[in-house]
Amino acid sequence: MESYTLKRPSSHKARKRVGRGSGSGMGKTSTRGQKGQMSRSGSKSLPWFEGGQMPIQRRIPKRGFKNFTKVEFQVVNIASIARLDAAEVTPMLMREKGLVKKDNMKIKVLGSGDISRPCSVTADAFSKNAVEKIKKAGGSVVMRKKIEKSEAQAD
Repeated sequence: MESYTLKRPSSHKARKRVGRGSGSGMGKTSTRGQKGQMSRSGSKSLPWFEGGQMPIQRRIPKRGFKNFTKVEFQVVNIASIARLDAAEVTPMLMREKGLVKKDNMKIKVLGSGDISRPCSVTADAFSKNAVEKIKKAGGSVVMRKKIEKSEAQAD
């Protein structure tokens, strides 16, 4: 087998050389067609541009109201905390035991269920009913401290 008989692999396809004369088959308009936006130099079309048609984000009906300042909580009930058998219930413990799913979301303790033994519960928010039940059992309620921007920058 001689080197001049070898074929180039199909993955190494030759580059299309446009605008090299009419004999090349890609001369004159250089494969751009006759007229229109894409035949002109400097033209480009953004992925979301629909050729002047009403864009999809404007065609789709909008309904309702999305409050972007709303604070969303992960909810934990007193009954779930009572099952933990821990003297101190922290967000990390709740995460380990599967009571909450996300670390970066706030936690609110609600008063559904009963608790009989004292424990210290740390969370971002508590319902009035939950605070009463925890204190009645001899426990304490600890609000998780919000990190201020000035404190975070100082560290």
